[in-house]
Amino acid sequence: MSNYVLLFSKKGVLKYTSHLDLLRLFKRAFRRAGIDVAYSEGFNPHPKIGFAQPLSLGYEAENEIIEFTSDTEYDSANLIPALNSVMPEGILIKALGIIPDGKKSSAAANVESARYRVKYDIPYDAVDFDKVAADYMAQVQIITLKRQKKSKQMKETDIRPKIREFKALRGDDGMLEIDMLTDCGSQSNLSPELAIATFGDFAGFNFSRYEVEVSRTELNFPVDYQIEWM
Repeated sequence: MSNYVLLFSKKGVLKYTSHLDLLRLFKRAFRRAGIDVAYSEGFNPHPKIGFAQPLSLGYEAENEIIEFTSDTEYDSANLIPALNSVMPEGILIKALGIIPDGKKSSAAANVESARYRVKYDIPYDAVDFDKVAADYMAQVQIITLKRQKKSKQMKETDIRPKIREFKALRGDDGMLEIDMLTDCGSQSNLSPELAIATFGDFAGFNFSRYEVEVSRTELNFPVDYQIEWM
């Protein structure tokens, strides 16, 4: 039995597909493509398929990871075309990997950070956004309100320690883009929405959130958690 990982992108109208609906989509795609997936044991067995990290509704993604377990040996030459042939427009399978023997924990348990690209409808040259982004990161604290999981109460939280990188870039269309790397995973996690909101307040932006486009471009693992890409 082998533990496989698939690298895929999610774009276009598919960004409005929820996490649970995307999981259902993949389960149907595996069945239609004839991919053998192992099932759990017990009274209610289910296919051993899972995402490394859920993606927020409305986000596009370049390099998402989904895991599955199978008793059948696969390689990229036969599995990737089979899956792409049954996927809807907006989902593209890009690579197949295998988790080496001895790595029992899932990819979800090992993700430690994620990179996002945030696109604004503001000309990059409108102001010195390189300096604005640098000044934002130079703050000792970045305080915002965050809802607590258990109490559901809003509480002031310092998100600065969870923002690893934050840079202003010129997009291909000349508009402002922000490239940011934040904590992501079971040990430490930051919703990019908090960084987007606090940066908007800091920069004095005056527009609605729906005018901002977000794409998750990569998920990062610790060095000792290697996926062997085929």
